[in-house]
Amino acid sequence: MAQLGSLVCVGLGMTLGSHLSPLARSHIEQADVVFAGVSDGVVELWLQRLHADVRSLQPYYREGQSRLHTYEQMVEAMLAEVRQGKRVVGAFYGHPGVFALPPHRAIERARAEGFAAHMEPGISAEDCLYADLGIDPGRVGCQHFEASQLMFYRRRLDTSAYLVLWQVGIAGDQSLARFSTPAVYREILVDVLAQDYPRTHPAVIYKVATLPIHTPRIEHTTLQGLVAAEIDLHATVVLPPARELEPNREVRERLRQLDRDIGYA
Repeated sequence: MAQLGSLVCVGLGMTLGSHLSPLARSHIEQADVVFAGVSDGVVELWLQRLHADVRSLQPYYREGQSRLHTYEQMVEAMLAEVRQGKRVVGAFYGHPGVFALPPHRAIERARAEGFAAHMEPGISAEDCLYADLGIDPGRVGCQHFEASQLMFYRRRLDTSAYLVLWQVGIAGDQSLARFSTPAVYREILVDVLAQDYPRTHPAVIYKVATLPIHTPRIEHTTLQGLVAAEIDLHATVVLPPARELEPNREVRERLRQLDRDIGYA
């Protein structure tokens, strides 16, 4: 039997007030305490209009402190209230399960301790990217990588699909304690990508609009141009396909033969 306390991690979406689902809003309004996992003071003020007890998670961040330690502090802050029998909501930018470690860990820990805990999805930066850049990920495929992870590990890229790189502003940070890395780190990222793409290949720097009065940043450059470009933690880089899809004639012929055997053709 679940204990009295509970935890729900909800997504606020990316654009203030526009993306909040009725269910996520209901969870916020009915909570005993709301933890705000957002980096914008305006968003926190907006949340305070929905609930009287909103507590920011931002003070746990420290320059030079590992984000893993910060995330652990955030998880324990939420769980401390759950253990007191309170209905706790963690409200996070976008989708609470996308590039957000604390919600996953907090829900897992709460469930392990016998508390009811679940996640409510939200509109993520990825959703906004598809809309703003006019990309259908089902047309030729779409691959997503965290920029540093792509640098640290040997990955196989499919240049016939879109490539989406997240957190390029901290590319190459092995300390997990920085909020940005200088351009020379991105130069190594470009060197990695240049193994599969020409340095003149088009690239788009994208940043979602977080306020209704703003427009998204959509800046066209090249792969090499990413080195000198202004790219912060919240910017995303998209590389369009570099080659056409290559037909797999052997598999197609096997399927045609299967159609004939079954009687479809």
